[in-house]
Amino acid sequence: MADTDGLLDARDFGGAASGTGGFHVKGAQAQDWGLQNRLARIFKADTGRTVMLAFDHGYFLGPMAGLERIDVNIAPLVPDADAIMLTRGVLRTSIPPATDAGIVLRASGGPSVLRDLSDEHIALDMEDAVRLNAAAVAIQVFVGSENESRSIANLAALVDAGQRHGVAVLGVTAVGKDMVRDARYFRLATRISAEMGAHIVKTYYVEEGFETVTASCPVPIIVAGGKKLPELDALTMAYRSIQEGAAGVDMGRNIFQSENPAGMLAAIRAVVHDEVKPEEAYQLFKDHSAAGTAS
Repeated sequence: MADTDGLLDARDFGGAASGTGGFHVKGAQAQDWGLQNRLARIFKADTGRTVMLAFDHGYFLGPMAGLERIDVNIAPLVPDADAIMLTRGVLRTSIPPATDAGIVLRASGGPSVLRDLSDEHIALDMEDAVRLNAAAVAIQVFVGSENESRSIANLAALVDAGQRHGVAVLGVTAVGKDMVRDARYFRLATRISAEMGAHIVKTYYVEEGFETVTASCPVPIIVAGGKKLPELDALTMAYRSIQEGAAGVDMGRNIFQSENPAGMLAAIRAVVHDEVKPEEAYQLFKDHSAAGTAS
């Protein structure tokens, strides 16, 4: 066991990135063609970034506000997302097969919101992910929780299966109610996920030191939208995330619980892919909302 006494805080996160090998997704230059191709379905080649629309919340929350009818409320938004994060049940029942969005399937589950959420298991066979033409599968990693070791073992098992089939794995850093949400924790959680083989890591934005989180993770980091925020605040968080090294955002409630989901998705795209400032993007959102009202 490594001696953890007297460890120094990591502090040198500078220097230019190297070894991209001509492929636009960070850390994937040595992957097989099939896995690179799947990553390219998620991250746009011209920007290296992604706008992912997440609506997998029902796997532990049930039909929350905005997700009562996936076919009515969410399916019309899918064409404007680079990728979508969802369960296989919703994909088969509610999403048109002609979609061009990269499919990211939720691969972990078990407990509902009424139980300990860290008590998860792998809930998707990789062969089914391939059958559904998934670009990636997603799994929670509960660093610091009671079930930390199992969740990391679940991630490792999924990575092994993903490498065999050429399917990317997205590690999602889960944060419990009692965990500190700071850069030091997220550096730990994201780095562990990447070291265990995750091809993408999803985490939360923090206002202090987030650039050290993205710099110290050797694979792309995408930022979770988290709880519903006022539109300008959500756009500001997305903008700062990108400016500080994130490769995209994975927004759920901040899009589908917005008063104008389509307008918010368009505004988020402008921030992520065109680096439009939050205030300009917010005006784009308002213009879209006004046009929708007028029609």
